[in-house]
Amino acid sequence: MRFALDETHDCLTQSWAESANDAESDFPLQNLPFGVFRRGNEAARVGVAIGDLIVDLAGLYQSGLLDDAEVRPAAEACLSDSLNGLMALGTAPRRAMRRRLFTILRAEATSNDRETARRHLLAQNEVEMLLPARVGDYTDFYASIFHATNVGKLFRPDNPLLPNYKYIPIGYHGRASSLVPSGTKIVRPSGQRRVGEAEPTFGPSRSLDYEMELGFFVSAGNRLGEPILMGDAEEHIFGVCILNDWSARDVQAWEYQPLGPLLAKNFSTSLSPWVVTMEALAPFRVAAFTRAEGDPAPLTYLLDAKDNAQGGVDIWLEARIATAVMRERGVEPALLGRSNVRDLYWTLAQMITHHASNGCNLRAGDLLGSGTVSGAEKSARGCLLELTSGGKEPILLPSGEQRRFLEDGDEVTIEGYCQRVGFRHIRLGRCSGIVIGQQ
Repeated sequence: MRFALDETHDCLTQSWAESANDAESDFPLQNLPFGVFRRGNEAARVGVAIGDLIVDLAGLYQSGLLDDAEVRPAAEACLSDSLNGLMALGTAPRRAMRRRLFTILRAEATSNDRETARRHLLAQNEVEMLLPARVGDYTDFYASIFHATNVGKLFRPDNPLLPNYKYIPIGYHGRASSLVPSGTKIVRPSGQRRVGEAEPTFGPSRSLDYEMELGFFVSAGNRLGEPILMGDAEEHIFGVCILNDWSARDVQAWEYQPLGPLLAKNFSTSLSPWVVTMEALAPFRVAAFTRAEGDPAPLTYLLDAKDNAQGGVDIWLEARIATAVMRERGVEPALLGRSNVRDLYWTLAQMITHHASNGCNLRAGDLLGSGTVSGAEKSARGCLLELTSGGKEPILLPSGEQRRFLEDGDEVTIEGYCQRVGFRHIRLGRCSGIVIGQQ
């Protein structure tokens, strides 16, 4: 396993931060995701989640708890308002930081470590979570063959899956400037729409949708002109988050040919605030997706035996909706879809390798998205376009309302988690946004 199991994955080890020991905690000691927070008018700082608390890493460093030679480079990189510096260091400093934090926060920590660290804890509900990195570039892939086939049937009934799909990880260059943190309101976008053979019109999208995705951040990048090899690809991945690529389907249907989406996708993309590292995901690695008999094998530059054996990630994603009426009546959010990242046709390593295969220079903090994560069953579809067959089959909500696409006041929340017998389950947190009309 590229990111090997070690003492930080021991399910029996507990923390002196009691909330981390709760069986339902998103952030047990075995997780330790990184994020960026701000308290009041103070400057943004880098922190690590433990239970319902945040460890202020600048405070830990200044107190002397992160001064070991092996840990110091990562600690000094965290004296910042983003994770870019830590990401740029690559994997070894991050692993050293994880091991040291595990030692400080476990129940068996020395009294000095424990008492000193307590002075640098904050409640998560008392801070504002920000984007975890300054994202220079954002690329969104199309890595679910189930999503690609379902959407293809709607847009191209006679030719749903284009012949290049099984050979090449398809992606498009997104808009980094419109990445927003979870909780940001999503203003309904406008664009050109065409119904039937009529002339196109311009106005607010009538077919606004969510897309349930996994995001992953680039760690150490590569030089311009130097590709990333498959065997090295995961060393260039810092960790993962939840991503919602809000999409205007009516705008998309009109503009996507011949060059792909533009206004349909670039108005807002929501990110969860916590980045779960590749080390934390080590217990949840699985084999890459098993291709159907007759499907071509990946081309040589995308083929790696270790990636085929352990390149998948067993991460569940769930999307829920709460309409304005549901919230007013106290109705629980309704489950829309539940799917698993292990069902992606392309692995994270294959996506990052392909992205850099032409010499494209990826940089620390760049964001890549998996594309909508869908499975074989209808309940595993990751967007309303699939769930409602393009709006033809509305879904019924517990409030009695129906939805073909999102309406103003609808709140979509996506959650992610990993679970496996013998290990603490860990969560990726939540990514949410409420749709509002144009002001």
